[in-house]
Amino acid sequence: MPPAKPTAPGGRITLRDVARALGVSVATVSNAYNRPDQLSADLRQRILQAARDLGYTGPDPLARSLRRGRTGVLGVVYDAPLEYAFADPAAALFLGSVTRAVQHHDLNVLLLASPHAAPHPPAGAPTHDPTGPVRSASVDGFIVYCAAEDSPLLRAVLERGLPTVLVDQERHEEAVNIGIDDAGGAQAAAAHLLDLGHRQLGVLCLELSEQRASGPVSPAREAQVSYRTSGQRLRGYRAATHAHPDVTLHPAEVIHNTPQAGEALTLDLLRDHPDITAVLCMSDVLAQGALRAAASLGLRVPEDLSVIGYDDLPSSESLNLTTVWQPTSDKGEQVGQAILTLLAGHPAPPVTLPTRLVVRGTTAPAAPRPRPATQG
Repeated sequence: MPPAKPTAPGGRITLRDVARALGVSVATVSNAYNRPDQLSADLRQRILQAARDLGYTGPDPLARSLRRGRTGVLGVVYDAPLEYAFADPAAALFLGSVTRAVQHHDLNVLLLASPHAAPHPPAGAPTHDPTGPVRSASVDGFIVYCAAEDSPLLRAVLERGLPTVLVDQERHEEAVNIGIDDAGGAQAAAAHLLDLGHRQLGVLCLELSEQRASGPVSPAREAQVSYRTSGQRLRGYRAATHAHPDVTLHPAEVIHNTPQAGEALTLDLLRDHPDITAVLCMSDVLAQGALRAAASLGLRVPEDLSVIGYDDLPSSESLNLTTVWQPTSDKGEQVGQAILTLLAGHPAPPVTLPTRLVVRGTTAPAAPRPRPATQG
């Protein structure tokens, strides 16, 4: 016969009610949930069954975390709309490797994305506060993935004073930095094209700053770069051209890192600069779009147009794409180990991982590309 349900204020059954109904101590009931190795299997089963009969759903997770001083949750701050974390293959690989590094340490991952505010919100729409999720999150530490340097989201994280790892960011004393040699990889990519005789180069840039724009990048716009990844890669491309005054870079920026955006921007570049013979892309996803654009224009890759990506995604080998490899999985592992070290109360060193150019079949020596036929 199940124990009678006690009457508690508001009808809420507590751990103490379960203990009283069974005639055991509160500590014994608590052990059934938190330290099962301290009880016999039979006693634990009796306690759990009585708790179910009484309607007790278990210890309050918030109260338990307050007692322990830990939530068991890491906040991964992604400075972009939530869907990008799943649509961007490089981001998905990185997040998966971070999760693998921490999941056996009683830690879970909470993804805190920041949807960009609409440039012209409708009248009466609520004010967008990108820092809200960060300021209210009950987490033990933060991992910040590719935030703009002037981002209020990044400032909010650093102000929390929790163990923090910054990924592909500028260095901050309050956090540990894990990143890659972005500029070195980009410089190798551009140098490869220069060695092949290319002199008119299109550049598909990832987002440069939180003041979002799409299209050609002016010198003023380039001077305002606040995303480190984009800035370093653009700096690397330019570094390769310093000894080649006859080389011209034609940078253009996308808002969304998608093949569709890469295709549209490549079409615009080739229309505005028909002498371009090669395109440098800041991601393999954008490079996929450049390949689509070439096909739609009837251009052969690499005979008429060379294309280089960045990331070396698993799909890039099947596309025979020349690209810059970065150790995405290793980077996630390093980030996971760094946050675990910080949570244990120990300092963690900054890490810069290497990149390298992987030459495949989308690059070849430059050849004059015929100009599009004109009406007349």
